Amino acid sequence: MNTSELNNFLVILIYGSLVLLSLLELTNPLKVNKKANAFFGVFLFLWSTFWLDEVFSLVKGSNVEIHPLIFVQVIQFLTPIVFYFSVLFFTNPAFKFKLSDVKYAVLPVIFLVNLLFRYFGIINAGISALIFIGLILVQALFYTGLSYFTIRKHQRRIQMFSSNTEEINLNWLEYIILVIFVMNIGYIIYNLFYDSTSLNFFINIIFLLVVYFVACYCLRQKEIYPAGKKVQEELISISSETEAEAVKKKLISDEDFLKIKHNIEAVMQSEKPYLDSELNLIRLSELLSISTHHLSYVINKGFNKNFFQYVNEYRIEYAKILLKNDKNNKLSILGIAYESGFNSKTSFNNTFKKLTDQTPSEFKKTSSSL
Repeated sequence: MNTSELNNFLVILIYGSLVLLSLLELTNPLKVNKKANAFFGVFLFLWSTFWLDEVFSLVKGSNVEIHPLIFVQVIQFLTPIVFYFSVLFFTNPAFKFKLSDVKYAVLPVIFLVNLLFRYFGIINAGISALIFIGLILVQALFYTGLSYFTIRKHQRRIQMFSSNTEEINLNWLEYIILVIFVMNIGYIIYNLFYDSTSLNFFINIIFLLVVYFVACYCLRQKEIYPAGKKVQEELISISSETEAEAVKKKLISDEDFLKIKHNIEAVMQSEKPYLDSELNLIRLSELLSISTHHLSYVINKGFNKNFFQYVNEYRIEYAKILLKNDKNNKLSILGIAYESGFNSKTSFNNTFKKLTDQTPSEFKKTSSSL
């Protein structure tokens, strides 16, 4: 099998995988993040259309060009914006489109008008091509950047209500953005100076790996705000505030503030709820019989930490005790991580290193030599 045949095989795999993955996301077998998965499914289908020319050419046995069709070009142009909508709903499932959101249609409408003007000969083909390329670059860069910063903001926000963020931080979406962005830039540069035909095979291999990476993570993505609608909206409103904003607002009297702060410390020390890897703001607020807003406010203002930092400091202190105790020598680092309330070794190592400037293994060796 030569390189050309291998490349054709890769094209079929990529297209088939994207269409199948799109259908799985749209049917959403886990019934989580419903709106986000619906938009992400549409994004995957639109992404698959970039291989339509090659797929139809293989089916027909001769060169077929679907891409130049106005309809196909328009839906392909919408790919970055649909991806951004999926990110919006992943990070805020309560998001609703408003009249002001008509702004999202501005670039697609300009793009469509440009295509129609060129088709009917109203505008010079050369000028139209420049506008075409410019709009594609602007749309792709703008929504790629917007998606990236929305995810980064989300990663900070979820620390306001969750003690373990690995399964809801959307890192996998961030990686997709970075990989596709780097690949596209590399492809454009290569196109300018070399024959891109020889690059297609390697690009398709990377794209296939990206598709499988996407499949691995998007199909197991958990519900990011796992609660009823009312509590979900409350959590979103809390996580939408910055910690500085949360501290500035005076939600309760000084007397109640000190009482709640004392109760939090007492419960954390006596009942050790931080050992529960699924502990979040809702569970702790129920344990203390106070609202999530009040709990978040007291933790932010009373301890100068967000919920994630506050809980994980307790976990690290507990882990230190286990690491120092010779009776726990049979426990592996992963075992100690689980015993301390962490749900992965990576999360445990990163948090431990951040708070102690040592890895758990280094801390254990230092402690045993004393």
